Amino acid sequence: MNTHALILAADSALRTLWAEPRASRPTPMAATSELELTDAERRESAALMRVNHVGEVCAQALYTGQTLACQNLDLRAQLVEASREETDHLAWTQQRLTELKGRPSLLNPLWYAGAFAIGYAAGKLGGDKVSLGFVVETERQVEAHLQSHMDLLPAADSASRAIVVQMKADEIAHAQMAMKAGAAELPGPVKSVMALAAKVMTTVAHRV
Repeated sequence: MNTHALILAADSALRTLWAEPRASRPTPMAATSELELTDAERRESAALMRVNHVGEVCAQALYTGQTLACQNLDLRAQLVEASREETDHLAWTQQRLTELKGRPSLLNPLWYAGAFAIGYAAGKLGGDKVSLGFVVETERQVEAHLQSHMDLLPAADSASRAIVVQMKADEIAHAQMAMKAGAAELPGPVKSVMALAAKVMTTVAHRV
């Protein structure tokens, strides 16, 4: 591990947790005008978008950890590109949180540290195929999670829905990229542990 790589990883952590993210793509817009939300609907939308924002914090950490451990230059470039798209998601969800008068999770540093450790360990201990397997399974679980939010978001909140729809499409593309690059299928128990960890994170982040 060289000093330059460590500096880039530290810079990614600082920018994710404390800098204002900048999207490379415009924020997805709804096809129809948003209806006025009640206070209860706004609070629920803010809580759901906070969970999505935490997911993007974790995605940044996961990809940064994997990139740091990756020795394959072509694969590293693919991970960096996927991370750029996740930065768009981070910016979109943060912007929407602000519009909804919500706030990010107070535990974001903890979520980041945990996801970074998982990403680095997957890349370092399991190699590229296992690391890619984590990408596939993570994106599959995120896709299902985003689909559930389509059912949970208030019907009037078309702005949040537009963001979630585009995020879901991007997550599917990331999983397909990882599969084409030779991802290994993770054992069932590993998938179950990942699902349990995600459940804890989303439940806590909905409130804190």
